Amino acid sequence: MKKKNVLNLIKYYAEKNDNAFRNEAYEIAKYFDNIGNYQLSEYIMALLSDANTFSPQMDSEDYKYFRFVDTNTEALPLPDVIKDNILGIVNAVGHNVGVNKFLFEGPPGTGKTETAKQIARILERELFVVDFDLVVDSKLGQTSKNISSLFQEIANLSHPEKVIVLFDEIDAIAIDRINSNDLREMGRATSSVLKGLDGLSDKVVLIATTNLYKSFDKALVRRFDSVIDFSNYTRDDLLDIAEIILNEMLPKFKSVGRNMRLFKKIISLFEQIPYPGELKNLIKTSLAFSAPGAEYDYLKRLFNAIYKTDLSLKDLQEKGFTVREIEILTGVSKSQVSRELKE
Repeated sequence: MKKKNVLNLIKYYAEKNDNAFRNEAYEIAKYFDNIGNYQLSEYIMALLSDANTFSPQMDSEDYKYFRFVDTNTEALPLPDVIKDNILGIVNAVGHNVGVNKFLFEGPPGTGKTETAKQIARILERELFVVDFDLVVDSKLGQTSKNISSLFQEIANLSHPEKVIVLFDEIDAIAIDRINSNDLREMGRATSSVLKGLDGLSDKVVLIATTNLYKSFDKALVRRFDSVIDFSNYTRDDLLDIAEIILNEMLPKFKSVGRNMRLFKKIISLFEQIPYPGELKNLIKTSLAFSAPGAEYDYLKRLFNAIYKTDLSLKDLQEKGFTVREIEILTGVSKSQVSRELKE
């Protein structure tokens, strides 16, 4: 962190430039995250979240197609390339130049929806998600009418500058018209979305997510100011993220021990390491199901979740596990492990 960051922080505070202040604070948090001081980074982000004094301006009960989303949830760790894009979104919205429509694409579990929540916290905006179950209708032509009504509701927001609208899994209404079984119906629906996006107020921030980007209607892609690829995770990124997730969860389980070397060896056994969402569930389940008082039972459970079949002691040794680590994973004493390996 440079002196300039601290000076800018003081300067923006004195000028009451809230957006610039928060962006600078976010940069400082990012610096501490990059050097491995995750606790301080998370603490700064938590302060930014807690500083949100915005009181609700929009009652979701007054709208048919929206529902409020709680943003006070744990964000999934992201690699630097995606973090930089998210900071770019924050900056773009702060400049108020009409760059306000963003598409997050990538497989499930990559953090698309959780990142939308984090952006809402940073920008001090409320997050409302579109309920596509209410938008999509089996009646001919009704889906298109509902989409038009949805965008009319967005246009009628009393304080659009205080809201982010999330089209989570927008592919429900935006799959490529060429690949649809009902070309006319999907054509009408997609045309309604195109029209709605074209008429969207610059004050509204709209984020859409999709798991099916390759099937996405290309005309619709062009309506977004930026497309963020959430599949840009290297193997090293995922190993680091797994470590971050475990470190965040360990304090909640007082009887378990920290053995990061063995933990990372186990995660490395994956031919394809899962994305953060699945990693988080896998680690949390292993910890939650661990036997009380059994310090490393969660590591054994995590290992068994990866390898469904039993491995011999020799197999474990060949995979690089030490005698002590084999004892943890199998429950066989070190002396017996050593004896059998020698034999």
